[in-house]
This record gives sequence, C-alpha cells and structure tokens, in this order.
Amino acid sequence: MNSRRRALLLAALVLALLLAQRCLRSHHREELRLSDWFEPWKRPDVVTTTDWLAPVVWEGTFNRPVLEKFYRGRNLTVGLAVFAPGRFEDQPLQLFLRLADAHFMAGHRVIFYVMSDGLGQLPELQLGPLRSVCALELSQGHWGGDQHLRRMQSLGAHIVGRIAREVPFLFSVTADQQFRAHVGVEALGALVAQLHGWWYFRRTRNFPYERRPRAAAYIPFGQGDFYYDGALVGGTPQRLLDLVEAYLKGVVQDRGRGLNSTYERHLNKHFFLHKPTKLLSPEYGWDTTFNPPPQVHYVKVAQHPRRDW
Repeated sequence: MNSRRRALLLAALVLALLLAQRCLRSHHREELRLSDWFEPWKRPDVVTTTDWLAPVVWEGTFNRPVLEKFYRGRNLTVGLAVFAPGRFEDQPLQLFLRLADAHFMAGHRVIFYVMSDGLGQLPELQLGPLRSVCALELSQGHWGGDQHLRRMQSLGAHIVGRIAREVPFLFSVTADQQFRAHVGVEALGALVAQLHGWWYFRRTRNFPYERRPRAAAYIPFGQGDFYYDGALVGGTPQRLLDLVEAYLKGVVQDRGRGLNSTYERHLNKHFFLHKPTKLLSPEYGWDTTFNPPPQVHYVKVAQHPRRDW
C-alpha cells in the first residue's frame, strides 16, 4: 500500500470518527439533563427537589435561555385544554384566551383546545401567529351536576380522538384561571403536578386526603408527599390519559360502594401512586384572595376563590 493510499484511508477513518462523534453528540442533545437547566441552590428558602428527585420549579431555579434553546430546536407544539362550560362568546373565556395567548408558552406553537357546551362561533380574538384555537364539545353524559367528571371524561375522549396525534405535551386547566406572568417551557414534563398554594405551607398530617379505607382515593395517615391542586395538570397526552382512566375507575368503584370523593382527592391518590416527574410551585396557581407569602415571588397564574377541597 503506497503512502498516498494510506493517507487517504487514514483521512477517511478520521472523517468517519468525527461524523460518529457528531452523531453521538447530536443524539445526546436530544435529552436535556436536569443539571443543564435546573439551579435549585438559588432558592434555599423553599423545597426544590422531591424525595424521588423530581424538580420543583420556582422562579429563579431554572435557566430560561438553555431551556428555550433546547425546545426551540425541537420545534414543538404544546396543547392547552381549557374546560369552559357554557358558550364560546362568554366573557370569562375570552379573557382567559387573551391572557393565555400573552403568557403561556410565548414564542412557541400552542393549540388552545376549548372544551365547551356548543360548537358555536369562536371568539374573535387577535391571537399570536403561532397560536390556534380548536373547539371541542363537552360530553353530555348524566353526571348529576359533577363538572369534574364531565371535564375528565371529555378530556380523555378528546385525547384519544385527536389530541394525542397533534401535540407531545398537554396541559389541562379550568377557565377561571388567569395567566399573569410568563409560563414557559420550564413547566414541560412527562407528568406535571401543581402544588396547592394553601396546603404547601401546612403540615403533611393535616392534608385533606381521602382517609376512608374503603374509598378508591384512600391515603393512610402518615403517608403522602404533597397536596396537589387539580386546577392545572400537565404532561404527555398518554400520561394524562392514564390519570383520566384512573380517576374514572375510582369514581365507579366508589359509587358501587356508596362512597363519593372529591376530584382533587382522586388526583392526589394518583400522584401518590405515580409520582410526578415535575412539580410546579404555588406561583403557578395562587388564590388571589390571600396575600402571597415571601416565597411566592411572582403570581404566574391567579386562581379565583375555590372552597371545594
């Protein structure tokens, strides 16, 4: 083998190794490590990591530029399913959409799935260029006035019917939420739970879990991690579908035994058994009838008063 041929073979080998390394680096970049963006030491005043090592996202704990660069490279679309019984023309829904358009996943493609009673005319809104609204009809089952059952059954049906094919991440909210500050890609995860603003600052033993042993949502005294708010949940469509199915199964089981638990207690039981991969701080869901404590730097999502714990 002459020297020229050996040099060409060596150059080809080096090129192949460089290409292989580039492919490996590219593949590695497909998965963002927690240490690449999460900075829990910046908030020593709050719980930032769970016992199962899931991040608790507070303002100041995440590197926004790193997250934005990563998710913009993936060119993703995020779904936001809003439960809004009534008509599309109702003022609260229009306010919700305007605020969500301004603050939810700004700069990214978003599909607002509006689950309402009638497929009438959509509100005339000037949404951003990456935003769209999709009207979805609520199920008309016999729920006995239980809007949580109606919401979850409808959400599950629409995840199967279309949502799972359109978005890799989905959040479910009620129309009485108001986005007031940026809620961005720091909130994305496989299964995202919202810490309850009131109960985060209370002792675990006082959490209003379901305590009746025969109930499907039962959590024994001395167990449990956090108390989660049902106003906002997120994750992949499949993980949310798992939540819906577990909730509906639990309701059916309870009714067969003459029992009845709240939606939030079923939600907390599901997160007790299936730990969320990311938790959002009370900043992402604060009841504005209470002044926020010092730990809540920004109220990103404001809640209307609710007393159905």
